[in-house]
Amino acid sequence: MMTGIQQGVSSPSSASTGERATGGAEQTIRALLEMADIRVGGDRPWDIQVHNPEFYARFLGQGTLGLGEAYVDGWWDSPRLDETFNKAITAQLQNKLRMNWPLAFDLIKARLFNRQNKALSKTVAEVHYNLGNDFYADMLDPYMQYTCAYWKDAKTLDEAQVNKLDLICRKLDLKPGMTVLELGCGWGGFARFAAERYGCRVTAYNISTEQVAYARERCKDLPVEFRLQDYREASGTFDRVVSVGMCEHVGYRNFRGFFEVIQRCLKEGGLALVHTIGGNTSVTSIEPWLGKYIFPHAMLPSVTQLGKAMEGLLVLEDWHNFGADYDRTLMAWWENFERTWDKHREAYGDRFYRMWVYYLACCAGSFRARKNQLWQLVMSKGVVPGVYQAVR
Repeated sequence: MMTGIQQGVSSPSSASTGERATGGAEQTIRALLEMADIRVGGDRPWDIQVHNPEFYARFLGQGTLGLGEAYVDGWWDSPRLDETFNKAITAQLQNKLRMNWPLAFDLIKARLFNRQNKALSKTVAEVHYNLGNDFYADMLDPYMQYTCAYWKDAKTLDEAQVNKLDLICRKLDLKPGMTVLELGCGWGGFARFAAERYGCRVTAYNISTEQVAYARERCKDLPVEFRLQDYREASGTFDRVVSVGMCEHVGYRNFRGFFEVIQRCLKEGGLALVHTIGGNTSVTSIEPWLGKYIFPHAMLPSVTQLGKAMEGLLVLEDWHNFGADYDRTLMAWWENFERTWDKHREAYGDRFYRMWVYYLACCAGSFRARKNQLWQLVMSKGVVPGVYQAVR
């Protein structure tokens, strides 16, 4: 039907069939959105405006993948896209969509193949983290933290990110002279913070060439070593092990191996901390649009998956959830992105702009609806003297 319309076929029979199909899809999608109090053509901030009538069939046939691609193509808009997603996710509209072939195929691939092996894990670094250090510097804070900030007693993004870094250091009970292994180090913000403020020696692993180059330059006068290697290649023994925002790229087939690396590299009596986004249910793949355009081969762990993966390896000392803070973090990034976009428009283009807005908005809405969480897990190995005191 859609192929005929796009090619300009004008036979009465095909036009009639196309009109009926389009009308049926529109009726279905309008009714679906009404369940979340979202109206097509409405005047409230979270209502949507449809610019291309083929949007309905695309959304109905391809699910959230089609929804996102239609937005990037300019087929629909919303003044408050973040709130549109909050309402849609709160109403669990994603569970009311029928199964479609793109989603089914993605689920099959996730179950049959290890999409987070060493070779495929590099894809997200190439597609996402190597986009450009200048671009990220304008969106993030001075420590280049691309993970959830901790907004307790903070008024700005910069303050909240320093809070998060200090929270991690205090949870790990860092002391001068300690050795720290970091699995997945981003642009080196945590390593720099731990070395400068807590006097630690940090060895960090990362597979993003752009991030490692940036981190090495920023920390060249500090006792920090950045290795352009996969986390699975980590070696040595350390007083502390930390991973901030990398567990989302590990994959359900590799969670056990991830915790085995932590256990292997952690000294007896040592502490480890994993900071990760988590989901309320166990899955094997990420939402299709985010997986295709933003975080290839990523997936969010569940409580069950993480618990099973660490069983018998480490002692869980603390599990802290401050997922609501990610909503505020994402909105701060969005504000910075909008404020500095003119500097990057020529290099990235308008389609990238719509893609990035969609990414930030749908993630903010997801955390606002409490579909996604942000967890910090503190674990110990062996006998830790005394009782671990949870830090907030």
